[in-house]
Amino acid sequence: MSSHAVDYSSSLRQARTRSAHELRASLQRKSEALPELHSAEFAERFDRFGTAKLVLLGEATHGTSEFYRARAAITRRLIENHGFSFVAIEGDWPDVAQLDSYVRHLTPRPNREQAFARFPQWMWRNEEFAAFIDWLRTYNRDLDPKARVALHGLDIYSLQSSIAAVLEFLDRRDPAQATAARQRYSCLTPWQNEPALYGHQILSGGDTCEDEAVEQLRALLLRRLGYLNEDGETFFNAAQNARVVRSAEQYYRLMYRSSAESWNLRDRHMFDTLQALLAGAADTARVRSNGVARAVVWAHNSHVGNAAATAMGWAGEFNIGELCRKAYGNSCALIGFGTDRGTVAAASDWGEPMQVKTVLPARDDSYEHAFREAGLPRSLTDWRADADRALAEQLSHSLLERAIGVIYRPETELQSHYFESMLGDQFDAWVWFEQTTAIKPLPAGHGTGMPETYPFGV
Repeated sequence: MSSHAVDYSSSLRQARTRSAHELRASLQRKSEALPELHSAEFAERFDRFGTAKLVLLGEATHGTSEFYRARAAITRRLIENHGFSFVAIEGDWPDVAQLDSYVRHLTPRPNREQAFARFPQWMWRNEEFAAFIDWLRTYNRDLDPKARVALHGLDIYSLQSSIAAVLEFLDRRDPAQATAARQRYSCLTPWQNEPALYGHQILSGGDTCEDEAVEQLRALLLRRLGYLNEDGETFFNAAQNARVVRSAEQYYRLMYRSSAESWNLRDRHMFDTLQALLAGAADTARVRSNGVARAVVWAHNSHVGNAAATAMGWAGEFNIGELCRKAYGNSCALIGFGTDRGTVAAASDWGEPMQVKTVLPARDDSYEHAFREAGLPRSLTDWRADADRALAEQLSHSLLERAIGVIYRPETELQSHYFESMLGDQFDAWVWFEQTTAIKPLPAGHGTGMPETYPFGV
C-alpha cells in the first residue's frame, strides 16, 4: 500500500468538509441498504457484476473481518451462479500455490516453508479466509478436475521460496539445468532471508544479480516445449516462480531508489500475472463459462481502484485497477470497501507483533465521513447504474480517503493513512460497513488432526 502527504490547510479542509456534507444527501438517495452478511440476500445484490470479465474486490484495511467475509460471500456467488474461473489474491505465488493444491484436490507441491509463515502472517492466516478456503475445497470436490476453481497469488515477496520452487522443478525434470540454475541463483543466495539488504548493497555500489535472474528465466522458457509435454501446469508454476525471482530482484534493487518505481514494478508484475492466468484458464473457461475465462481479484483498495484518480497517480504511480481499466474497459468492475470506525488487526511497524487496534472515526473532510452521515450501517453504492450521473459527478470531487495496510498508526493518521482521491473515477461501486471488527488470526496449532495437505496446519 502506498501513502502520500495531503494538503490539510484550514481553507481546503473547510471546502472538503462542505463537499462531504453535500454528498451525504445524494448517498442517502442512491445507496442501497445491504442485509446482514450471513444473509443469502447479501451476495445476491452483487449479481449485477456477474457478466464482467474481472471483478476486483478491494479493502480499506488488511485486517478487517467484514471485508474478508463480504469478499468471500460475493466470490462464492460469482463462482456458483456466474461461472467465474479462478480467484487471484494479493499474496505470494508459492504460498498461494499450496492453497491451490488443497482447494483443487491436487497432489501437494513440495514446499520448504508453510504458507504465509512470514510477516504479516495474519493477513491470510485468519479464520475468515480459512473458512473461504474450506468452502472452495468442498465446492470443487465433485467437479470435473478441469472445471475446478483455482486460487492464485499475484505478489512478489517470495524470493527464497520462488528460487526453491524453480530448483525443485529442475531437480526432478532436468538435473543438468538444475546445476546451472543453482550457479545463477547463487548470486542471490546471501540475500534470500533478508532481500531488502540486497537493495541496500546495490545502493552502496555492489554488483547486481539482474543478469543471472533474467538468464535463468530465459533458460527455462527456451526449454518450455519439452517441459510442457511432460506436465504443463507444473511447468507454468516453475516459470511463474522464475518470473517472481526476476521481478523481486528488480523490486528490491529499486526500493531504496524510488518508491514510485518499485510500486509500479510490483503492480505491473501482479497485472502481468493476472493476464497470464486469464490466458491459461481456457480449459476451465470452456467447462464453466462458454469459453470466457473470468476472475475475481482480492487486493487492497490502493491496488484495486484506478490510481489515475488518486494522489498515487498524480505522483506517477499506477496499479492493477488502472491497468485493468485500460486493458478491459467496462468489462472489469472495480469495487472499493470502506469503514468509519471499529477495530483492526495491524502492527505499529513492519515486523512487529500484530495488535487489535481501535480505528478512529473518519475525518469530516473524507468520503468515509459522507458515507457515515448517510446513515446506513451497510450499503452498496453503484454509480454505474446512476442514469443521470449526478452522483458520479459528486463523487469525482477531490476528498480524502483512508487506507490502512498491515501497519496502522492512529497517532499520525492524517499523514500516514489519508490521501486525496476522486472516488467516482477510482471505483465503479463502494461497499460500506459503518462499524467493523478485526479479523481473527488462526491460533497456534490450527490444523491439528486435519490432512497433511491442509495448508495452515502445524
